[in-house]
Amino acid sequence: MNEAIRVMTERSSIRHYDKNKKLSEEALHEILELAGKAPSAWNLQHWRFIVITSEEQKEKIFPIAYQQQQVLDASAVIVVIGDTEAHKVAPEVFAGAPAQARDTLLSNINGAYARGREFGEREALKNASLGAMQLMLAAKALGVDSCPMTGFDHDGIVEALNISERYIPVMMITLGYPSAPAKPSGRFPIESLVMKETFQEK
Repeated sequence: MNEAIRVMTERSSIRHYDKNKKLSEEALHEILELAGKAPSAWNLQHWRFIVITSEEQKEKIFPIAYQQQQVLDASAVIVVIGDTEAHKVAPEVFAGAPAQARDTLLSNINGAYARGREFGEREALKNASLGAMQLMLAAKALGVDSCPMTGFDHDGIVEALNISERYIPVMMITLGYPSAPAKPSGRFPIESLVMKETFQEK
């Protein structure tokens, strides 16, 4: 089987981790580097990753994550946040572009973000989610399991981690090595998910 297909096929959400088997700093660094290669609109790279590995900090966010045990047992908890003002990094992203192309791109980007906070939040959620998925696939490719978590107190995590107003929480991802296999989960048949040419009520 092609390695990429194997990773996508075998990745599953693990909720029970072996607390005694720790993720190395080297593996964690590689996972994060690979996650950063995800695609994004205008290459603005809207994701930021808050990495939590200390027992003290895990215990702090445990009640914010509604007492989900995986937060305490995982080797690392990654809090993925999205940049609602990603247009501010555009000059750096396009610093090496030809002047005319750069000016056109910056004008288009700034014009889009001038629509307001709602546009920025929507872009932050969409694009940071691409980074999050890439992170989980990168982890699996390196033999590390994961679980995405959207069930947590968003206001609570903002306060607990001192996240600035510019960024919004997108999801938490636990990383580590399983103490028990994932529960099998079914999938809808592809025929019920795919529509040809236009929307069709299924």
